[in-house]
Amino acid sequence: MNYRLSPSDLTFLYDGCKHCFVLKVKHGIPQPSIPIPGVFSIIASLQKNHYAGQRTENFCAGLPPGTVTLGEKRVRSSQISFEGLASTCHISGRFDIIASLDDGTYAVIDFKTGNPNEGKAAMYGRQLHAYTLALENPAPGELKLTPVSRLGLLYFTPDACEYVGGSCQILRGAMTWVEVGRDDAQFRSFLREVVSVLDGPLPPPEVQNCDWCRYRSRLVEASTSLESIAEPAAGEIAAPTCPICSGPMKLRTGKHGEFWGCVRYPDCRGTRPG
Repeated sequence: MNYRLSPSDLTFLYDGCKHCFVLKVKHGIPQPSIPIPGVFSIIASLQKNHYAGQRTENFCAGLPPGTVTLGEKRVRSSQISFEGLASTCHISGRFDIIASLDDGTYAVIDFKTGNPNEGKAAMYGRQLHAYTLALENPAPGELKLTPVSRLGLLYFTPDACEYVGGSCQILRGAMTWVEVGRDDAQFRSFLREVVSVLDGPLPPPEVQNCDWCRYRSRLVEASTSLESIAEPAAGEIAAPTCPICSGPMKLRTGKHGEFWGCVRYPDCRGTRPG
């Protein structure tokens, strides 16, 4: 099998829950989509437009001289194989910006909004390595840029708000360059681990750390409970459905005798005569 690996999935999803990661990549069952707050997408888009064509030395002292030449381009790597593994993988994703440096090499840069964090920088480094691998080893007909000499994150950390008149205000904040050291051997070893996990049995749900695994677990428990209530034992009368929510009902006893009440009471107060 040739697995398609998204650079973003190699960060939060892989570290967050390997059960959900395998469901998405191998079985095509993604977690329900939770849109990124629109303001972050707007900030990223404005940054990409603003820095397009700009000289690196004008906005980032940590980068060698060069010019931002590409933004928001899709990349796809050639097939990646591993000794001893039958399955392969390839990288497919979209980078933020690329700077063409004056020395003939390239810098891969990702925009982030928030406070720089060493732990997150190491994790985001996988994204940058994935883009680099795809750029230097592209599939036929795909974008090729080589060599890539610099990887890093450009953090925008808002720390001031200024009203400038009319109905306009400006957010101000520091721009911090966080260099990511390139380590191709370590990244390839990581990809081998990922493919091994995908080839193996489905990892158990991580109900303690993953909201979606916890939700699915509770859903199964609730479904099993409702089925046991709704299915009558031998000789029992089948429970009717609730006239309000159409859910299962349970035989209850009140001051006027037996009656059918919705199992969702008190959230639902549907009843039927006993």
